[in-house]
Amino acid sequence: MIESSLAIDSADVAEHYDDLDGYYRQFWGEHLHHGFWETGSESPQQAIESLIQRVARPLGLAAGASVCDVGCGYGGTSRYLASRQSYRMTGLTISQQQYDFAVSKLGGADNPRFLLCNWETNSLPDGSFDGLLSIECIGHVMNKDRFFQEIYRVLKPGGRACITAWLSSEHAGRRARRWLLQPICREGRLPSMGTASEYTLLAESSQLRQLCCEDLTGAVQKTWAICLWRVFVFLFFSRAGWRFLFSSKSRHAVFVFSIARIWIAYRVGAMEYGVFEFEKPLT
Repeated sequence: MIESSLAIDSADVAEHYDDLDGYYRQFWGEHLHHGFWETGSESPQQAIESLIQRVARPLGLAAGASVCDVGCGYGGTSRYLASRQSYRMTGLTISQQQYDFAVSKLGGADNPRFLLCNWETNSLPDGSFDGLLSIECIGHVMNKDRFFQEIYRVLKPGGRACITAWLSSEHAGRRARRWLLQPICREGRLPSMGTASEYTLLAESSQLRQLCCEDLTGAVQKTWAICLWRVFVFLFFSRAGWRFLFSSKSRHAVFVFSIARIWIAYRVGAMEYGVFEFEKPLT
């Protein structure tokens, strides 16, 4: 497990997203996750929606099913699945800015519903969801054992979960860890970053049955080339970019350096992107 050299808790993660709120939406819109390029010719928006579909498909649910979206961000995935699949969505975020934005998009509707809530200490009822998804949230979680234990607890027997995760390569070298993965954790407010095998063991120790683990690195890494270009244009061709980078108020502006680190880490094989499918056994 790659661990940040800086102690990080849920308050630090929330502050990171609150501080960078406007910039995240400027660079990537309402969906703070990778795109999934199946052919390579998709637009960024199409790739974003393709990833949502890839994560929702293994849940195998019919319209009206109850689904939990752990680490829902601005609520884009929850809104998409409520609209396209007619799922009853419940999204959780620890960022006040993300929560306020997600609620503002509801227009009085009761689906999705959003909770300003830490997943590790949530009070959702046992066995309350037919399915669960989580896109790129686990890296921000301090207690990764608890992450999987809560998935098991809130799922109904036979319910399925699908999560995606930033992963450390099983074979990441010492220099890659020091100059790429540890700084990415520190700058991106990730307490730790596991490998695929480590997450598999944690899930299985929480009594979840793993159905699939797939490496999607090649299909998602284009995300960071796009982000890198957008950030470059913002920083070097606008006064707002310079103010952002050097303002004492932008405590989390250092994350812009991790955008380049992540792009490099994917290119050299130090970092991977995985999707995991789990099932809560019937007995």
